[in-house]
Amino acid sequence: MKTIKSPQILDIFSKKKEKQKAEEPKEKIIIDYREKNSLVYSYLIKQGFEVEFKELKIGDYIVKNVIIERKTVSDFISSMINHRLMNQIEELKQYENKLLIIEGISEQELYREDNVGVNANAIRGFLLSILLKHKIPILFSKNSEDTAKFINVLSKKKEQEINLNAKKKTLNKKEQLQFIIEGFPGVGPKKAKKLLKKFGSLQNIILSSTEDLKDILGIQAESIKEIIERKY
Repeated sequence: MKTIKSPQILDIFSKKKEKQKAEEPKEKIIIDYREKNSLVYSYLIKQGFEVEFKELKIGDYIVKNVIIERKTVSDFISSMINHRLMNQIEELKQYENKLLIIEGISEQELYREDNVGVNANAIRGFLLSILLKHKIPILFSKNSEDTAKFINVLSKKKEQEINLNAKKKTLNKKEQLQFIIEGFPGVGPKKAKKLLKKFGSLQNIILSSTEDLKDILGIQAESIKEIIERKY
């Protein structure tokens, strides 16, 4: 019995689908150029995203209509101490949808007692302040790959894209003075305001005696006075 081979049938519809799929534009994520030092963007590229580096005045990532500030555990602690994070939080509040990602909780303990001498409860209190007072959601990711996965899931939300015309927060005259005073170790917003109310100016604070400062700062007055008088 003679076997007749059927001619190969080409699935033109399948090829057409493959071609359409290949031509689909990649989802774009805008990333601050300083984030090139992290591995997050490389994981995003592996996941099929198109990344565009820009100088972002606020935040590190823009995904749809969400602005994201990313902090590693060590960066979160250091920026908490030098008050840089508080300024960034104030700037994030311009946006309806914002998010703080604290990355690396599987690599470094957030509440370690050797975190530059920061009390664990002070860190917890600061986190609660971000959530409750400033209304900014916080995500904890294990590492840079986990951060990229969070961004991947977030990108699937179909929302209007974000406005890039936000401006850096400008401090008023009183806030500028308070910002300078808060730069001293152990001086938070409450103590800074008390000092400014008592002495009236930055100059008067600097020229005041250690004993006068002790009324508000206690034993911290000695270390702060040493910093003021320290030679470069």
